Amino acid sequence: MALLSVIRRWHFREGMPIREIERRTGLSRNTIRKYLRAGTVEPKFKVPDRPSKLDPFADKLTAWLRIEAGKSRKQRRTAKQMHADLVALGYEGSYTRGDGEPIDDLLPGNWVDTKAAEMTFETSVIATAA
Repeated sequence: MALLSVIRRWHFREGMPIREIERRTGLSRNTIRKYLRAGTVEPKFKVPDRPSKLDPFADKLTAWLRIEAGKSRKQRRTAKQMHADLVALGYEGSYTRGDGEPIDDLLPGNWVDTKAAEMTFETSVIATAA
């Protein structure tokens, strides 16, 4: 998070007022003051280590997603189909995250090496004669 470095540089090196920093970043003045007084470069957040229900299936899911990344769009399995396959293997979690949102957006980013699953799309340019 380079935001704190930017805030400190603006205030201490460039002499920018806190109100201007507030306007540019959208943070409150009190938050900016807290960051400047603390003297830390990056905030430290306590994130508890929690096991995921997908942890036992991570290797299998990673392999599936790598295979799917090489297929054309029409031949790929959907997240719903992969969820059904995971349930068949003993996964007890639901298809949604708990807030009603499907896990479609969670699968690729969390379980696959982004370079291995990188998909490229070619766009065609249609030129019109004027």
